[in-house]
Amino acid sequence: MLPYLDKFERAITHILLVLLACVVLLATIELAWILVKDVLTPPVFLLEIDELLELFGLFLLVLIGIELLHSVKTYVVRREFHLETVLTVAMIAVARKIIVLEPKELPEGTLLGIAALVIAIALGYYLMRRSRQEQGNGDLESKS
Repeated sequence: MLPYLDKFERAITHILLVLLACVVLLATIELAWILVKDVLTPPVFLLEIDELLELFGLFLLVLIGIELLHSVKTYVVRREFHLETVLTVAMIAVARKIIVLEPKELPEGTLLGIAALVIAIALGYYLMRRSRQEQGNGDLESKS
């Protein structure tokens, strides 16, 4: 029974990988389409602030898709998830949300919540990197 479940899991992850690649491709095409449309709309070659924010948001969305694609690909190849990739995707997603937010339209306390989220993710990333460096230094010292 377990070999069948392994094959099923592998098939599903491969399907997810292909579907995610399609989503990233379509998001990239949409980003290019919106950029061309905005640049060619009068006034030509000038972008409004809201257009820039939309473009930056879509750009970061494509980057999130690429990071997720990398994460799924790593899982398919090595059968492991990397915490660094997950935290990187989280940082990009929060940065995207911050860029496209309209602070005037937010309820009170939302910005504090977002700030706490940014600090928590950054601290997690820092601690993970520091732990990895300490493990690397320990390995080097034990080999000497």
